[in-house]
Amino acid sequence: MGAFSIWHWLVVLAVILLIFGPGRLGNLGKDLGKSIKEFREAMSEKNVTPTPPDKIEGQASQTSAPVNESQKEKV
Repeated sequence: MGAFSIWHWLVVLAVILLIFGPGRLGNLGKDLGKSIKEFREAMSEKNVTPTPPDKIEGQASQTSAPVNESQKEKV
């Protein structure tokens, strides 16, 4: 009695087809396959460590705030 019989699976499939329709199930399968493919590609990338903001070219001047004369004297 452990596993479902073929009739149980046919009823489940019929209910899913009634709810979603055959067109949406096809799109759902395509989208699922595409997302799995993108996930595998992302996992196979060699360099997955993010680059710190101070190491990115052109970003160092944008991240530091300008210092005026009164702040320089306090330091």
